[in-house]
Amino acid sequence: MKIELLNRLVMFFALFLAQVLILNHVHLLGVGTPLLYVYFAITFRRNFPKWLVLVSCFLLGLLIDVFSSTPGLAASVMTLVALAQTYLVKLLAPRDSAEDLEASAKALGAGKFATLCLLLTSLYCLVFFALEAFNFFDVLLWLARSVVSTVLTMVLILAIESVRSR
Repeated sequence: MKIELLNRLVMFFALFLAQVLILNHVHLLGVGTPLLYVYFAITFRRNFPKWLVLVSCFLLGLLIDVFSSTPGLAASVMTLVALAQTYLVKLLAPRDSAEDLEASAKALGAGKFATLCLLLTSLYCLVFFALEAFNFFDVLLWLARSVVSTVLTMVLILAIESVRSR
């Protein structure tokens, strides 16, 4: 468990630094920004303490908020995604799987992992950009930002996971 906590801590800071220093400055088509730090919430093991999942995702979101000038947005939506992740992994995992199943392409299979990533990334982007705009006056811009950001984030997550699972 100590090694896993150390790995999670390294992942926490690596994703934080990548997002703040590099990915916040990438804007595809003027609307899409990859939000790679959601990968942190996706990859928790099934038996990881739920309170620790929620607190660590909230803290990562809070750090992203501090350096991205989005007061409370990332923290609140990361907490929502962490909550949803615990239930979606139970739904997508095989019934006879181990209690310490890691949410990865190797453990879940590529299709189920991609489904998990798509659901959680879509949830994150839709809620994040809805709260950021705080109105639905320009629905097309909100949808464009959500879809393009989801696609960019999914491409990065699946690329990292393909390297990681080898």
